[in-house]
Amino acid sequence: MRSYGEPMMQPGVRALEPFSIGGVQLRNRVVFPGHTTNFGVDSLPTPRHRAYLARRAEGGAGLVITEAVRVHPTSAGRDSTLGSYHPDAVPAFAALADAVRGAGAPLLAQLMHAGRQAAGDATRTASWAPSPISWTQGGPVPHAMTVRDIRTVVDAFADGARAMAAAGLDGVEVHLGHGHLLQQFLSPVTNARTDAYGGSFARRLRLAREVLESVAGALPSSMLLGVRVSADEFLPGGLEPDDVLEALSVLREVVPIDLLHVSHSAYVGQASLATQIADMSHGPAPYRRFPRRFKQEMPDLPVVAVCRIDDLAVADELLAAGDADLVAMARAQIADPDLVVKTGAGRSHEVRSCLACNQACIGRIELNLPLSCVVNPAAGEEEADAASRRDVSPGRSVLVIGGGPAGLTAAVTAAEAGAAVVLLEAGAPGGQVQHARRLAGRERLGLLVDDLVAAADRAGVDLRTGVAWTGTPEARPGRPAGGSVDAAAFDHVVLATGAVPARTSLPGTTVLDPLQAIALAEPGVEHRRLAVVDHEGSWVAAGLVEALARAGHRVHVVSPGAQLFGRVTLYSRVGLLDRLQALPVSTHLGRRPVRGVDDGLVLSDVVGAHEEVLPGVDLVVDVAPRRAHDSPLAALEALGLGGRTVVVGDALAPRSLVEATHEARRAVLSALGRPTTPGDPRA
Repeated sequence: MRSYGEPMMQPGVRALEPFSIGGVQLRNRVVFPGHTTNFGVDSLPTPRHRAYLARRAEGGAGLVITEAVRVHPTSAGRDSTLGSYHPDAVPAFAALADAVRGAGAPLLAQLMHAGRQAAGDATRTASWAPSPISWTQGGPVPHAMTVRDIRTVVDAFADGARAMAAAGLDGVEVHLGHGHLLQQFLSPVTNARTDAYGGSFARRLRLAREVLESVAGALPSSMLLGVRVSADEFLPGGLEPDDVLEALSVLREVVPIDLLHVSHSAYVGQASLATQIADMSHGPAPYRRFPRRFKQEMPDLPVVAVCRIDDLAVADELLAAGDADLVAMARAQIADPDLVVKTGAGRSHEVRSCLACNQACIGRIELNLPLSCVVNPAAGEEEADAASRRDVSPGRSVLVIGGGPAGLTAAVTAAEAGAAVVLLEAGAPGGQVQHARRLAGRERLGLLVDDLVAAADRAGVDLRTGVAWTGTPEARPGRPAGGSVDAAAFDHVVLATGAVPARTSLPGTTVLDPLQAIALAEPGVEHRRLAVVDHEGSWVAAGLVEALARAGHRVHVVSPGAQLFGRVTLYSRVGLLDRLQALPVSTHLGRRPVRGVDDGLVLSDVVGAHEEVLPGVDLVVDVAPRRAHDSPLAALEALGLGGRTVVVGDALAPRSLVEATHEARRAVLSALGRPTTPGDPRA
């Protein structure tokens, strides 16, 4: 029996107990599951992949599964995905396996064909599917596969398995879920065929059976064979747990399955998709009932639970209840790759919390950009980040002006790199996140601030709240808090003063900015009929609209644009829109407010200038583009400190949390790696 690393034990923590699957011994029950990264080049894993996955293995993950390895070019969609069909796949995946196993964890490859959602401009390929049914309204219509196409896919899965065996991986996981090709054939919602691969349940299951038979036949007995399923499609007329259990019962009679990974949802332009990567609107482990059901029905089969298992306390509860044998934690280990190590060492209070915000992980994937993370800006940049930290010159001093997410990230980054750091914040730490966390459904954003403040304290940051930088030299590093600070006494200055809401007015009505409007969502506020004018399409307006409607207000969403909340990732937006349907919310796209009148608010069509009245609306919340609060920069430059100053986050240009934390970390490490200003007496 192979063993990868020593077991990491802590009394009372079930997730850290070792576990055996077939001939593979895991040091604990924590899985780093497959998820798209967009790190691929020419459909091959890269050094970036190796560093990313190995970092999670170093942090203690007991089992690592690659992102989907697409078995045929018709599944690629774009060349930043991974493919087993590339002629150089074996050496590339062998290097990946060596990196992960060298860090202490076995590696499985997730074999998949995406089916109808794989059409992409990048590869200029048509998608394949059982039937010509698009995945969303207005989506591309796929090619209905012929029997010869089906044989091609079956052979491609076998070839992919052989490639992974030649690369020396520990096993494969066949993806039979998430609305990908095998699930498309199995589901009556997506399979309208009348031949041997459609119609009856047995015929719809035929492709999955043939694929598993081909994969099992291609693998040596020493390799694991896992299957990932969606227990419920959450679609009218779609697959439900009883259907998937029946399918697995049939498949287990045909091939030996070593591991069952129980997920849910289908890849459709509906609310089902939002459950796949459940955001902060859901609670912890919201779909644990599915692995529980499968474990009860198949007690002899190791079962993996997945989705919003935020920390090992949640994992322990789930494992103790017998809901699963292993826990898959993707976003939690993206946010903190040392989650397992820290918890095992009794330092769970140091774990960076996943916000379940979906902004930099799946949000960037949706834009065909590489994965990142709001709370861990080094995610996906492990090699570059490590090199930057090695280049840091010791003994520097840093003044950070502003204590929002960017300023706190800058301060923690500098302090952990060995700099002496003073942070000035005119109010309370957290910036606008402290306001956003007051909204129902957005509370988890506050964990970012809480974790950064705690990290700043551990790193020795001199955090001075209620202190604004005035440019008057009254204190130096190490002096007691209070008063202002002489910026010239520091090697580097980070300006992170954020942004301020736009102040607008509208004739005949009252206009609030988003920060003022948050108070309307508090309990006990008189219900109003109001309009939220959304110029951005981001979570700023989306979060406000949902919270205000849940508080009992009648909300009209007015947008000059043609799309509702277009900057919110689709994986959250389809769920948000589904929730809003049950609330007192109506939408008015392609409209702008003109003026208030006695009986309501006048809107104008942005194209034809036609006017209409929203009856009874006498209050407007204007979510307009914010303005950078960068006025201290001029004072710093007047003091001759422009060369020592970096501006980060919204103070540079109003954007999102994604840019704020990433920019702050990168800018600080870059500054600390440069020599001090030539001629400076401290150089």
